[in-house]
Amino acid sequence: MLDKHVKEALISIVGLDNYQDSKTSLLTYSYDATPGFQSFPDAVVSPRDSQEVAKVVKLCNQYKIPIVPRGSGTNLSAGTTPLHGGIVLLMKHLNNIIEIDEENLTVRTQPGVVTQTLIEAIEDKGFFYPPDPSSMKISQIGGNINENSGGLRGLKYGVTRDYVLGLEVVLPNGEIIKTGGKLAKDVAGYDLTRLFVGSEGTLGIVTEATLKLIPKPETKKTMLVLYQNLDAAARSVSAIIANRIIPATLEFLDQPTLKAVEDFAQIGLPTNVKAVLIIEQDGPKSVVDSDMEKIATICRENEAVEVTLAKSNEEAEALTTARRAALSALARLRPTTILEDATVPRSEIAKMVSAIKEIANRNQVTICTFGHAGDGNLHPTCLTDIRDKVEMSRVENAFEEIFKKAIELGGTITGEHGVGAMKLPYLHLKVGEAGIDIMRNIKLAFDPNNIMNPGKMFTMSDRKRVVIQK
Repeated sequence: MLDKHVKEALISIVGLDNYQDSKTSLLTYSYDATPGFQSFPDAVVSPRDSQEVAKVVKLCNQYKIPIVPRGSGTNLSAGTTPLHGGIVLLMKHLNNIIEIDEENLTVRTQPGVVTQTLIEAIEDKGFFYPPDPSSMKISQIGGNINENSGGLRGLKYGVTRDYVLGLEVVLPNGEIIKTGGKLAKDVAGYDLTRLFVGSEGTLGIVTEATLKLIPKPETKKTMLVLYQNLDAAARSVSAIIANRIIPATLEFLDQPTLKAVEDFAQIGLPTNVKAVLIIEQDGPKSVVDSDMEKIATICRENEAVEVTLAKSNEEAEALTTARRAALSALARLRPTTILEDATVPRSEIAKMVSAIKEIANRNQVTICTFGHAGDGNLHPTCLTDIRDKVEMSRVENAFEEIFKKAIELGGTITGEHGVGAMKLPYLHLKVGEAGIDIMRNIKLAFDPNNIMNPGKMFTMSDRKRVVIQK
């Protein structure tokens, strides 16, 4: 419960309509898309511009009130759960595309713009913004920046970080800074822009972003490849990259995921195969035609039982839309769906897919695997019931083994979901204790009162030790 004086001060900043502390509103913002991390805020505040954000943050810093920035709440690492109460800072009013600059190939946007809305507005002008998380229909640009989100096109085009040229950020003391800008080159001082991207709201509040655009690809083709051997599908991914072909999209679905997606989307996907690859290439028509022909040959050489090109844009779109629906499809099968991500070098995809299957069998849990196989980012997804404590213990053991295996293969514990609260027990596996100390000291320099999204990423008291067996 907030002090009466603080409540009145917040209302004076944002207006009564933009302050909520009813039980219903607090419940709505007590969780995100991550199971098992519900925690109630004391209030939900919706500022209308960056100046109001700054005033709210300055007030909270004065009274040491935690702040959790939030967009649509699609976070999958408990990154937007208010674990220590305080204020959920809702960015719903900062939802304008400020400028599409065709001369400089940039867009200026506020953080509350829905990702797909931004993409469509840009494509209407003949340009292209590649980052496309599966949640793009509801996720927001601010959340993409905070988590450094990827997507299906990450293999060829990279992730959100690769398109952020500049930011406007409210610091924990309420000051507003601007980093970067509409520049192809800028080496003035530390790269603060990149520091904020992926910082999960622990260093400041993004209130505006300048993003890089590229020309829209001339054409694209989509291919569906079927396998009766899961390892063969994974080997095909490595073989395509080894042949110096970089598709725009190279997605993997195992049979359990495939069955769930087809039952959900009903677009005629075959469910009698062990795995599928969905492959998309874009660019000049001659290059696309040549690449897809080579890819088809490579897949057949690696035991593909069928290779089919989509016959129309509608058919191609149905395939990628079905892939984006994988989480929704799987979530219908059990009360609790835990979608994780682990990334390994592309050459280790086959080993990682096999390891996930072995780990699931050993721990007697159901894990379906899909993901961005082309960039090594897999999404092992466990279907379980959070009310079953015995089963949940096995689930936690399984994911711990999966993270350890990813590190062992030269990978990482997260490729795009972030650390948040869910993965903070495992961060030291990747960055080491010295790395965590550096990160903590950076946060301390920005946020000495620890008001910005506390309890996330590397909180010592919430971490447990995990030892990798060499």
